Amino acid sequence: MKVLIVIPCYNEEAVLQKTLQVLGSLIQKIKTDTDADTELLLVDDGSRDHTWQMISDAAKQHKYVHGIKLSHNRGHQNALWAGMETAVDHCDAMVSIDADLQDDENVIVDMVRQVQEGKDIIYGVRKERKTDTWFKRFTAQAFYKLMQSVDKETVYNHADFRMMTNRTLKALMQYPERNLFLRAIVRQLGFREGFVYYDRKAREAGESKYPLSKMLSFSIDGITSFSVAPLKFITFMGLAMTFIAVIMIIFALVEHFQGKTIQGWTSMLVSLWFIGGIITTGVGITGVYIGKIYTEVKRRPRYFIEERV
Repeated sequence: MKVLIVIPCYNEEAVLQKTLQVLGSLIQKIKTDTDADTELLLVDDGSRDHTWQMISDAAKQHKYVHGIKLSHNRGHQNALWAGMETAVDHCDAMVSIDADLQDDENVIVDMVRQVQEGKDIIYGVRKERKTDTWFKRFTAQAFYKLMQSVDKETVYNHADFRMMTNRTLKALMQYPERNLFLRAIVRQLGFREGFVYYDRKAREAGESKYPLSKMLSFSIDGITSFSVAPLKFITFMGLAMTFIAVIMIIFALVEHFQGKTIQGWTSMLVSLWFIGGIITTGVGITGVYIGKIYTEVKRRPRYFIEERV
């Protein structure tokens, strides 16, 4: 059995040397415990530092290290897709893990065992986030709860740390969409699933690639790429406002026929601002969906590979 560990990298020079050392030792452990042959595939997502040079040097020193360099920064999901698309013809199973190794690489041994037992997709699920700051932990958990509210199949506290067999990779490659939200797409594949649980580690060096702004953007992309819940919410709000408007019309007519003057410029202005806000929000949400349709119909390439080692 051959396993390929795919590692998306973006400006990871501060941590990459340590990552290569740790994974090099892990390869020996996987061979000893499961008899599986393991190699590394590092995907440089258009880094601006010396990440690619370090990958190239490692590939010259170790036969188990391979690398591809994207011509431009295309984002984590596209970099991961590039790695999977490269791996599909060269392995029996693929593991995706981030370069910072905050996900526990040691559970990959358990993933391999589960694949050998007949499982097809093994999800890495975080048990604890004790090493995260309170703010990071709160926002991350809020993100997963939000995703579960719009997609019940979302695995809570699972990011992109997973193992997939070759046949599930081939199934995944049949998805032509450009708006990638892999953790939801992979769950839709079905097949036989397994789970491994681990405690999230602290980042040893470098900066997080998912600050609050990027996490918010990612959550919006995930929701709008895999759910029409926001559009349903707009419809619900529209119906609710129509119902309120009908009640207000009836109230105004009753007041008029009773000869009473309706006072309240303030309440009128508040109502106008409220309705205007809902309309603007609705137009904005609809615009996001239209923008995604625009991206899909153009069918532009996800990425270009500049170099391989």
